[in-house]
Amino acid sequence: MVLGWLLLLVMALPPGTTGAKDCVFCELTDSKQCPGIHMRCGDDEECFTGIGVAPGLGPIINKGCIQSTSCGHEEPVTYMGVTYTLTSTCCYGHMCNRAPNPAGRRTEGVAAGLVLGVLLLLPHLL
Repeated sequence: MVLGWLLLLVMALPPGTTGAKDCVFCELTDSKQCPGIHMRCGDDEECFTGIGVAPGLGPIINKGCIQSTSCGHEEPVTYMGVTYTLTSTCCYGHMCNRAPNPAGRRTEGVAAGLVLGVLLLLPHLL
């Protein structure tokens, strides 16, 4: 019975805390919005958002998975015939490189699930 409740608690945890993570993938674009698609990262990869700049032009972005050793590095990339300096910024968690959610929406559900699990376990522990 206790094993069942522990399984419930693990299922209530955010997906990034239990193993492999998914990230948003977007090709290089000059659009401010990147709806992207889900992609699964490897064990030694992190989600990233790359921001590219070139003198006199607006920024470009891309998103996906990157080797953790490449986080924070700059590299030249060519987009629409222009060379940009792209800086990759990593984040650490499931789908952490997507557009921000309305404040508190995801964490409230996780907290409620954990509280419910603890309340259900409490009579068995006392």
